[in-house]
Amino acid sequence: MQKKLLECCVDSVESAVIAAENGADRLELCANLVIGGTSPGPDLFALVRERVRLPIRVLLRPRFGDFLYTGEEFELLRREVRRFRELRADGLVFGCLTAEGMLDRERMAVLIEEAGPLPVTLHRAFDLCADPFAALETARELGVDTILTSGQAASCLEGKGLLAELCRKAGEMSILAGAGVSAAAIAELAADTPLRAFHLSGKEVLESGMRFRRDGVPMGLPGMSEYSLWRTSPAAVREARRALDEAAGM
Repeated sequence: MQKKLLECCVDSVESAVIAAENGADRLELCANLVIGGTSPGPDLFALVRERVRLPIRVLLRPRFGDFLYTGEEFELLRREVRRFRELRADGLVFGCLTAEGMLDRERMAVLIEEAGPLPVTLHRAFDLCADPFAALETARELGVDTILTSGQAASCLEGKGLLAELCRKAGEMSILAGAGVSAAAIAELAADTPLRAFHLSGKEVLESGMRFRRDGVPMGLPGMSEYSLWRTSPAAVREARRALDEAAGM
């Protein structure tokens, strides 16, 4: 059976501290979680490291969107792998695909070599692969430590069947369930599958403290309020921790 793990995805020092104080076992650190996460800066990593005593895996993703990268984007990824290895991250999180929806073995091998001894999580690029079992086997051959996946569905509960099958086929690799993870989802998945490793952001939306507000001048994504702050919810992490501990005792 998998070792139990609650990983919290965070993109700020505030969220990292909340996750650590409420029961997370490990952090996945990124920037721009509102668009699925991109590579964080080294100073954010350094400050989180100062404030939190948890293992930190760093998400490396050069842009929003799919995982078919240009030569320049791949070179950026390679340099980021090297940088965060030198900064002593506890693990790295990345993924590259071919145009045909296969795990890009050649590029993944280069990045894994750059990572050296650091454990590597294959992120949800896995969920956009044409054949999950072929991708699983390629990841195993490359030495990937963990696969973060929703079971190629919009949420982990919708992907429950594939997640269970992946767990049975993963061998020494860890299958880390993500997308829509909550205390209720953990309880259901732990009861129905071998899953014991879960990844959540536990986001809540807070109102900015800005009193003066200039309406009609968007700074980013259309439809997104400039005065909404995304933070990890203490209650969501606590409840997830409780659900995982109860499931592990089953």
